[in-house]
Amino acid sequence: MRVFLIVIAALLGACGPAPEPVKPATADPAGEPWYRQAVEELAAMNRESEELFRRKKHDQAAAIIAKAQPLAKRLLSVPRTTLAAMQSVSDLDDLYGRMLLANGHYGWARLFFQKNVARWKNWQPQTEDSISRRKLAESQLAECDRRIATN
Repeated sequence: MRVFLIVIAALLGACGPAPEPVKPATADPAGEPWYRQAVEELAAMNRESEELFRRKKHDQAAAIIAKAQPLAKRLLSVPRTTLAAMQSVSDLDDLYGRMLLANGHYGWARLFFQKNVARWKNWQPQTEDSISRRKLAESQLAECDRRIATN
């Protein structure tokens, strides 16, 4: 009888709720080495494509911009994007917008400038750089609107 009671007690004890799984600590991806390397890589791609754009090598610049898009998306996917990453992504969108504007694709250019307006309007803390970047994007938006209205 004792054995029976011990077995019943063990079975009843096993029916309790499972313990909560231990949640691993999540590190801030923006502090990881890959993130810093990706920011540097995007900044280098921006410089190269900007130079190609100035030298009127638009196809080569566009190829670099297309290659940089997944990297920019990855940088923005982290919960707390760094200022350096935001600046690099903003520079990429600015160049792409200017290329589209130069090619007469005003609506698409407007989209990229609008992203920069929203990006810098919501950036905290506001700095002279973020304000000047927002104002530049707003003036580029106005230029797109002017060109759309005259077509």
